[in-house]
Amino acid sequence: MSFATKPLDWRNSALRWTDSFAQKLADYEGVLWSYAQPTTHKNPRLVGVSKAGARLIGLSPDTLWKNREAAAAVLSGNEPLFPGMPRPWAQCYGGHQFGVWAGQLGDGRAINLGEAVSEGKGWEVQLKGAGRTQYSRFGDGLAVRRSSIREYLAAENMHALGIPSSRSLSLVFTDTEVQREEMELGAVVTRLAPSWVRFGSFELPTSRGDHAACQRLADYVLEHSYPHIAGDSVVARYTQLFREVTHRTARTVAQWQAVGFCHGVMNTDNMSILGLTIDYGPFAFMDAYDPQFVCNASDYSGRYSFSEQPRVALWNLLRLATPFNKLIDNTDTIAEILNTYADEYKRTYVTLMCHKLGLYNVAKDTDHEVVIEPLLALMERVGADYTLTMRTLCDMPELFAQDTGPESIDKIVDRIMTVSENDSNDSTWKEEMRAFLTDVYKPRLLDDIGSAFSLEDAHNIAARMRQTNPRFILRNWVAQDVINRAASGDEGSIDRVLDLITTYAFCDVLPNHLKNEVVYGGPVPEWGQGLQSSCSS
Repeated sequence: MSFATKPLDWRNSALRWTDSFAQKLADYEGVLWSYAQPTTHKNPRLVGVSKAGARLIGLSPDTLWKNREAAAAVLSGNEPLFPGMPRPWAQCYGGHQFGVWAGQLGDGRAINLGEAVSEGKGWEVQLKGAGRTQYSRFGDGLAVRRSSIREYLAAENMHALGIPSSRSLSLVFTDTEVQREEMELGAVVTRLAPSWVRFGSFELPTSRGDHAACQRLADYVLEHSYPHIAGDSVVARYTQLFREVTHRTARTVAQWQAVGFCHGVMNTDNMSILGLTIDYGPFAFMDAYDPQFVCNASDYSGRYSFSEQPRVALWNLLRLATPFNKLIDNTDTIAEILNTYADEYKRTYVTLMCHKLGLYNVAKDTDHEVVIEPLLALMERVGADYTLTMRTLCDMPELFAQDTGPESIDKIVDRIMTVSENDSNDSTWKEEMRAFLTDVYKPRLLDDIGSAFSLEDAHNIAARMRQTNPRFILRNWVAQDVINRAASGDEGSIDRVLDLITTYAFCDVLPNHLKNEVVYGGPVPEWGQGLQSSCSS
């Protein structure tokens, strides 16, 4: 399909293309980036378009679907966006992988098309799975359908949950054969981010003693992504940049922990300089609450387990501190900034968890130790489903206000037990959970309101809680079921589930076109328990 016969208007009045990372850092070709050319893919076809992602860059999803052959040609990398567009490129960076310096890495299967600007905001457009680059090493630069479906859905789900994330524009299937553990068919995800600069982007030039490249990269990041940072000197601006990256990272990881998200591969080359969640590989949302949960089948040591994520993020910031110390030349300042990480993380996490429990007004220093930790400890003992338990607790304010007696509390406790890994009649646990709800949670909720606890108050609090605790998330079993359905010919299920976990993520009532997807808000089926993914995708 040629643009000469069926063009798409990628340069409409709402969208313009501007100089990208590569053009602005032209002097550092081969150091920070290199040109790349997408592979020609066999029979590309458009199977998914994120409406929200398309709107970010001023495109109409309907236009893409009405011109699906031309769209698939572009969004697979087979055709250029428009005649005379800048050459595509791949970014060069290094990274610590599982705690070990891995040297030069880079975009091994992601190719950048440029930066689209719509309504004053820029988005770097990147094709993942588009083919080999200079940084592919021994890889083929391709991606398979299962991992591409997961990333396409996950990024949009995370955004809908209010968590900083890269975004998805489209999903294209190809008939290109890709060898993994077995032969699979290929796919390309078009993903968006304001910037794809990573911690490892700074680490690599510093490891080579190229401090000029590191400084130029820092200047670019300040100009492009942090224009609000001001200072009397360039050192002051670098200092504030490191401080803001530290705090953004702390807040994002706190949001992961509050929603039960496990990234799986927190290498420094997967850490965004903007504090975004990027590079969705063997990620998972926890089912049964387990602090030691490991979602990556390749993580044999549990380095990136759920409970370790806050510590690993700080460890990664310590690696980023090395190049920034070269820029700032003040180890005391670097140490002072790193020492703010723990407070920023805990403050964010406790606030988020309090909101999940309906505590919006009065912050207490004891909330973490008295309310949050005891609840999580009770959940851990029986493997209570994290998401469903938090959603169930949304019913508590109205029960407290109605003062319906112990029978209603018992029903809540039974509901939590029913969706627990250890679904047994543990009378001791039930008594302890009942005591927590009546003797700890209820007084704290009443204290937070600070006035008479009316049914109207309770209804309003419950409504807010239901907008904080999602009903539909991209659990591993949900993703796998969509992968299976798509492989069986129901490719429309991909965008239906996208709609479910974005537009309706917090909803109890679903529209007719999603009535068959309501099962994804229920307990994990037996076949879906304990699913893990690996990095081989």
